[in-house]
Amino acid sequence: MEKLFGTDGIRGVAGEYPLDYSSVHALGKALISLLQAKGLEPKVLIGRDSRESGVWLEEALFAGIRGKKGEAVSAGIIPTSAVSFLTKKYSFSAGIVISASHNPYHDNGIKVFSSEGMKISDEWEEQLEKAVRSAGKISGKEKAEIYPHPAFRQDYVNFLENQFSPEKLRKKIKVVLDCANGASFSIAPQVFFNLGFEVITLNTSPDGQNINENCGSLYPQNLSHKVIETQADLGIAFDGDADRAVWVDEKGNILNGDHTLFVLSRFMREKGRLRSNDIVATTMSNLGLEEALEKLGLKLIRTQVGDKYVLEEMIKIKANLGGEQSGHTIFLDDCPTGDGILTSIKWLEVMAESNLSPSKMVDGFEEYPQVLRNVRVRKKIDFKQFPEIVKTIEDIKSQLESSGRMEVRFSGTEPMARIMIEGKDKTLVEQYSQEMATVIHKYLGN
Repeated sequence: MEKLFGTDGIRGVAGEYPLDYSSVHALGKALISLLQAKGLEPKVLIGRDSRESGVWLEEALFAGIRGKKGEAVSAGIIPTSAVSFLTKKYSFSAGIVISASHNPYHDNGIKVFSSEGMKISDEWEEQLEKAVRSAGKISGKEKAEIYPHPAFRQDYVNFLENQFSPEKLRKKIKVVLDCANGASFSIAPQVFFNLGFEVITLNTSPDGQNINENCGSLYPQNLSHKVIETQADLGIAFDGDADRAVWVDEKGNILNGDHTLFVLSRFMREKGRLRSNDIVATTMSNLGLEEALEKLGLKLIRTQVGDKYVLEEMIKIKANLGGEQSGHTIFLDDCPTGDGILTSIKWLEVMAESNLSPSKMVDGFEEYPQVLRNVRVRKKIDFKQFPEIVKTIEDIKSQLESSGRMEVRFSGTEPMARIMIEGKDKTLVEQYSQEMATVIHKYLGN
């Protein structure tokens, strides 16, 4: 039986199990029962992104929570990291985010934070899953009266603005923000304008269905064109829930989370802000990052894919900087969750203090050619059950030897097999990735 909670909470098509009204209603009830069993106040903060399904999903949670005599408070449309920050600040016993991050609008998801603003434990997930699986169908839907509390949004804005002093700006920096028609659509432009940057915006008109649609961190090409057209200094692309950010430099080149870790680790070390010489990333991070950090006297520690695992390792080894190539970056001294807007402020702090362009900031980091390929699968069955898949993996890894890497895994949020291959020869990398994709599709393809 597949787990309902993946690496980033429950994710699926809105309206279908386990994101149908009855299941989400049951989840709200189960969370309150769990909090009460743990001796915690049954008080929960809820935030969401801009998907149209977020409205009724929030109503289902409110109804379930209130049905068990719990208290639900709405933060409205707000980034994932804001819920993490506010849950801890206001001593809520739990926080809930309704979002499917970078997925298309017809998907949605639910992730739950503890009172510390961190994702809940496996034990809590298992108890919530059990309650959802055993829940019956609800005949009618309750209309919950939900009024977002305006103070929460402003508190989060204040937190972000306090991370940067406008006095650091030696000259006006022009930034283009691609807000993906998602949770950052109003907050990010406000924050960067208030901090003194010249701001140009893209995709800040969510209609419930256009979130991530050919925009945001998965589609930075339009942002690249806009940066060149407006002669901007930097382009920033968020995803739907604004917990990640990727960049476009002044020349239109797209930079990712590996570049972020390189730039910020060097800067933080120079400023004495690194707690250790260990930087935490995942198996997806480029070999070039590992080599660049070594030259700085820093060590890259890898985890399995998922910011949850990055955070766990950071806490374990007492590191305060980590992240993913996809753009999640965790500054543990500030927030236990990836925050695209916070990361952008940190990046702009480096720009302002160094007086360097983004293309110059990443000097010293040479990426290995890398190919990422997704194969949609009908079911996530262990690769070991298919000898031809296993043999192909072993053969390619043998041919890459020490000059490259391959990672083949199932997505934690979508019905996909994800293939990552990198090496010094781009042609061979492309060839190997196609070979791997073909054999996976043969046995598991949808």
